[in-house]
Amino acid sequence: MVRKIRILTVIFDTELKPYEVPAFRGAVVDKVGTENAVFHNHLSHNTFLYRYPLVQYKQISNRPALVCIEYGVDEIHKFFEKSDWSVKIGEQWHDMKIYRLLLNQFNMQVWETMFDYHIRNWIALNQDNYIKYQQTASETERITFLERTLTGNIIAFAKGIEWDIEKQIQLRITSQLNVKPVTLKGKKVLGFNLNFKTNVFCLTL
Repeated sequence: MVRKIRILTVIFDTELKPYEVPAFRGAVVDKVGTENAVFHNHLSHNTFLYRYPLVQYKQISNRPALVCIEYGVDEIHKFFEKSDWSVKIGEQWHDMKIYRLLLNQFNMQVWETMFDYHIRNWIALNQDNYIKYQQTASETERITFLERTLTGNIIAFAKGIEWDIEKQIQLRITSQLNVKPVTLKGKKVLGFNLNFKTNVFCLTL
């Protein structure tokens, strides 16, 4: 089954450090209001909404960026309808002028052939599977474990955009594991840089 999706990328004309991305997320959520769950995926203060995030917060070319997927494209107006776009990140106010706006439509499909990808600073492990990862005896077993995890990430993405995958997903990591610590919510976690192949591919329309 082919699934068409829209992706809107908004890059702002100010600087952002990688460790400031969580603060950028919090500032945008404060601006639009916590009642808009698509911006933060929480039903309440203590209840997390387990779905693929349709509004994502990134650093692109040292600039803050919003990546909006499908329903997130429709909801982003709740930020832009504000008369003042400025946000406070840490102790500094940022005037969020638009640097670049990209709206694309893609065909998501599972193919018969494999395609090459590279992923950087992939936070693959939560508290539970971190223990399972550490208990694996060899790099070959760890690669197999991460292949299953990455396949699960793709399936979660498909569910988040209501894409019914009818073919079997094939995925293979093609590089050695390059692991380094990255900061997530003020804590150091493992980040993976690796190459992989999969038969899942998005075609620009």
